[in-house]
Amino acid sequence: MKLKLALAALALSAATAQAQSIVDIAAGDERFTTLVAAVTAAGLAETLAGPGPFTVYAPVNDAFAALPAGTVDNLLKPENKGQLTDILLYHVDDRNLPAAAIPAGSTYFKPLLTSQRLCITKGDAGVTIADGTGEVANVIIADIKADNGVIHVIDKVLLPGQRPACH
Repeated sequence: MKLKLALAALALSAATAQAQSIVDIAAGDERFTTLVAAVTAAGLAETLAGPGPFTVYAPVNDAFAALPAGTVDNLLKPENKGQLTDILLYHVDDRNLPAAAIPAGSTYFKPLLTSQRLCITKGDAGVTIADGTGEVANVIIADIKADNGVIHVIDKVLLPGQRPACH
């Protein structure tokens, strides 16, 4: 009986230790230090660690570094929290959307920044995401699974603006 209880406790603790939210995964990956800092500054860490489901298009540090000089530092200031939050919510869908669920061709998707749209294109060359600037991000790693959704790693920070062309 004691052995069964010990094994059950061990199995439960192992399952608990393996359960990771999107925030946990990003915080444990050096490629996302700028994203994690931004999510924390915007006050979104608790939300994105919540039950979800979420799909996060997660820009790597190099994507943030490619923004004009001073942009990230400016966005991280407390007085710019609203703008930072809008940009971050533009990277989040309120569904669990693995790559296999993205339809072939080009489709509009509605991120949590509800007044905006993204155009996601899936083709032989992979998945791209057009944002409100008309620029395109490439999904460089798809389907990092979390207990509350999925992360798709992208090579550009998505910025709201005009509705992207989606053919």
